[in-house]
Amino acid sequence: MCGIAGIMTIDGSTPDTAVLDALGRALDHRGPDGHGQHVSGNLGMVQTRLAIIDLETGDQPFIDKDLALVANGEVYNYIELRAKMDEVDFATRSDCEPPLHLYRKHGIDYTDHLRGMYAIAIHDVTAERLVLSRDPFGIKPLYYAETPDGFAFASEPSAIIKAGIIEATVNPAALTELLQLQFSCGDETLFSGIKRVLPGETLVVEAGRITSRTRRNALPAAGPVKTEAPAALKQLDDTLNDSVGVHQRSDVPYGMFFSGGIDSSVLLAMMTRLNDRPVKALTAGFSGTSAHDERQHARLVATASGADHIEVDFTEDDFWTLLPKVAAAVDDATADYAVLPTYKLAARARKEGLKVVLSGEGGDELFAGYGRYRHACRPWPFMRPMRRRGIFDGLDILRNSPAGWRDGIASAETAARLPGRSRLQIAQATDCADWLPADLLGKLDRCLMAHGVEGRVPFLDEAMADFAVGLPDHLKIHRRRGKWLLRRWLETALPEAKPFARKRGFTVPVGEWISRDSVRLAEKLAMQPGIAEICRPGAVESLFKSLHSSSDKHLGKAAWTLLFYGLWHNANILGRPSDANVLDSL
Repeated sequence: MCGIAGIMTIDGSTPDTAVLDALGRALDHRGPDGHGQHVSGNLGMVQTRLAIIDLETGDQPFIDKDLALVANGEVYNYIELRAKMDEVDFATRSDCEPPLHLYRKHGIDYTDHLRGMYAIAIHDVTAERLVLSRDPFGIKPLYYAETPDGFAFASEPSAIIKAGIIEATVNPAALTELLQLQFSCGDETLFSGIKRVLPGETLVVEAGRITSRTRRNALPAAGPVKTEAPAALKQLDDTLNDSVGVHQRSDVPYGMFFSGGIDSSVLLAMMTRLNDRPVKALTAGFSGTSAHDERQHARLVATASGADHIEVDFTEDDFWTLLPKVAAAVDDATADYAVLPTYKLAARARKEGLKVVLSGEGGDELFAGYGRYRHACRPWPFMRPMRRRGIFDGLDILRNSPAGWRDGIASAETAARLPGRSRLQIAQATDCADWLPADLLGKLDRCLMAHGVEGRVPFLDEAMADFAVGLPDHLKIHRRRGKWLLRRWLETALPEAKPFARKRGFTVPVGEWISRDSVRLAEKLAMQPGIAEICRPGAVESLFKSLHSSSDKHLGKAAWTLLFYGLWHNANILGRPSDANVLDSL
């Protein structure tokens, strides 16, 4: 896990080493274990390393004659790839060296052979081109900007800003999506002029301009495959064993984030099977609030599995002191309140000596855990489209009525409607296109990498996706219960998890904390330039005041979204420090 960045000039000049150095400094937190640089012709690339596999010889860039590579991520099938490449004299034991030799053999189709999470940059000196690739699920981030002087890329958009390549201004269309959805869709970021390399995309850049794009899909295109429950359970066990096994490949200590829910309990059960030592499992909770605290149930399940259970209390004081830092770190903005406990869990993981953490992202998407999937599958006229209501709909808070905020979701829905797919599969594919990479995976990446910790997601493996998405609908949703097959497997593997018991959804009591100092908070937030620009006069104060007299969770969500955006704008657009508490930061 690392940070990568680079510049390709249009006029053929050598990239400015001061700009390359600035890109590297901006990514230091992603790679505290080493730095590397490659400059040749009109291209310069930098890498900051978090050493996970091959601690001794794995420094980047990797260079083989006329090819140079820098990468961020893990190629989990590197052992199998090396075994098939007898003709190659490998210079290192790194998992990221095989892609360099695969590119020499297969060209831009080299990613077809990779299993893992990655953002890769390859300089083909002979062909005078830069090749950028991102894994099919979008687990690892990669961004780019085209300027009059050339082309720049980086693991985080803020690095491009801090290096002076692009001025920090807000993209209005992406902001509308953030306010209504809590994330932005497609290739648009909240920074004007900075775009995402899409999940599964490979770009070819020549003379500082993109000349071709190809894309590798994460999900199977076909409809459900007829399968009976006993066979499906056996295949699930085999697939979990394989995926969790390769996701544990590491030369440094690893653990997991554990909520006690279905997905994390499945991972804990399989990790317990595969490890001789107790699994370190970290759980967050919220003392002294009305929010459901998962720690008691998680403690019982962890004890039953023999795990080394570590409980992390996220307090009201943490909310006021950590939120500005979190908003600054999540530069590709997602206003998902789960960023808060994730950030503190990552800090604790690092303190415990863990450099790798496995997490359950993707379980809901692949095995149909969300209630919105059940609504999407209802017969007409009872079916409901996903995300049909935006956060600020009907609240009369914004200066301009949000327009076009659902266009990205609608486009993803259209692209997901492949012949033979069920309505459930279409809903799953829609979430995997934007919600998963832009919200859940972006949150995980930034919060963990802020502390030099690598996050791995065993559910988001291509073999797992082929199996899970291809299941018949009734093995995913049965008797109004999502993730039915996972529950059946867990009922045997770790019955203490009580997989068929009713669970309360995960929530963070941000509305409760905001309401305790809402008057001062609203006054300061309303004057913040980013908020004053988008909200009607007096609307912020009225919204925050209403938190005391209304139990409408919709209002709390709107207040939280404005607070997050105000702090994000302060740090990432205005460039203000984020080391003070919320009120002082505003």
